[in-house]
Amino acid sequence: MEQQTYTIREMSERFGLPASTLRYYEEIGLLTDVIHTESKKRIYTQQHIDCMTAILCFKRTGLPIAGIQEFFRLEHRRHDRTDGNIDQMVAILKEHEQNTREKIERMESDLEHIQQKVRYYSAVRDAIKNGDEMPSWDSCGCEEKAQ
Repeated sequence: MEQQTYTIREMSERFGLPASTLRYYEEIGLLTDVIHTESKKRIYTQQHIDCMTAILCFKRTGLPIAGIQEFFRLEHRRHDRTDGNIDQMVAILKEHEQNTREKIERMESDLEHIQQKVRYYSAVRDAIKNGDEMPSWDSCGCEEKAQ
């Protein structure tokens, strides 16, 4: 049975990316083994779909392109069994995990600050609307935290 193939347009539509991004990923070595026909059309396979899914997963988590490239480089070498790169792959993922945890902590702190502002300005809005005394920042449970 012949393997299902996909055009660059189909890949572009499937992943919601411009064709130029797919060409770029090929150029920098993230998408490998793309078949080029005599008329210069690109042919993609399920391997490329799987690869793009992984790339977009990594990108969604904030791993920079350089990190994705390094991970894939190590992954390809691991499959070749020429080198024991699994420790480096795990290290890349652990470092990214730690960076992501730090970003989440910063975002949670930022979210708390935004929620304080929502409470304060909602109280200001209500005071204006009802002709009441303006609230103070502290009266809304909005204490500034030292950064």
